[in-house]
Amino acid sequence: MGLSLELENLTAGELVSWAIETYASEFAIATSFQKEGMVIVDLACRSGPGKCRVFTLDTGRLPDETHRMMETVRERYGISVEVVTPIQEDVEAMVSAHGLELFYRSRDLRALCCEVRKVRPLQRKLREFKAWASGLRREQSQTRAAVRKAEEVDGRIRISPLADWNAEQVDRYIQDHGVPVHPLYLRGYTSIGCAPCTRAVEAGEDERAGRWWWEEETRKECGIHFAANGTVERDA
Repeated sequence: MGLSLELENLTAGELVSWAIETYASEFAIATSFQKEGMVIVDLACRSGPGKCRVFTLDTGRLPDETHRMMETVRERYGISVEVVTPIQEDVEAMVSAHGLELFYRSRDLRALCCEVRKVRPLQRKLREFKAWASGLRREQSQTRAAVRKAEEVDGRIRISPLADWNAEQVDRYIQDHGVPVHPLYLRGYTSIGCAPCTRAVEAGEDERAGRWWWEEETRKECGIHFAANGTVERDA
């Protein structure tokens, strides 16, 4: 708790620099190339080019624009993004039992799909690290309102450098520093995940309204940071 409180007072740039200096190759940034993740990558490269590992989860259902962002990051920052994929046998077993678009049929099946394609691959990848960074912001949703800038999750440190930023601060940083932006933002997306499970939002909608929009429950999480029902605990 003491370390968490101490780190809470650091700026986003200071926190990213601290993680790089403290954990070196055992620290990485997890990103799906949304605005927040790109800001953190930019901050890391300003701390010291080539000093930080970056990885992403390729679920097998990503939009083409996300794949293009991987190349954009390589060209802009000289970073070779580490791509993490689900175990093919797990995907095949799930699709064989429930169909390719099982997530539309029930919340439980949607959570299963996220578990196989995202949660398990992330847990496997995180074994390589002592600390990792996410783009969580408290303003994004009710489930994220209490996120700390640094906290122990599943035995390792998760830092959320932008936890206390609002959307305007994110956009201002991107504009001021010329950070590359995922193309789907120009089409009205405010949160970007798998292609079948993400849509553009309408005026006045919450920024995560485009994720699993067919579900009435407002606490929408894939299970990476919180359980699908919005709680911190997870059942793998």
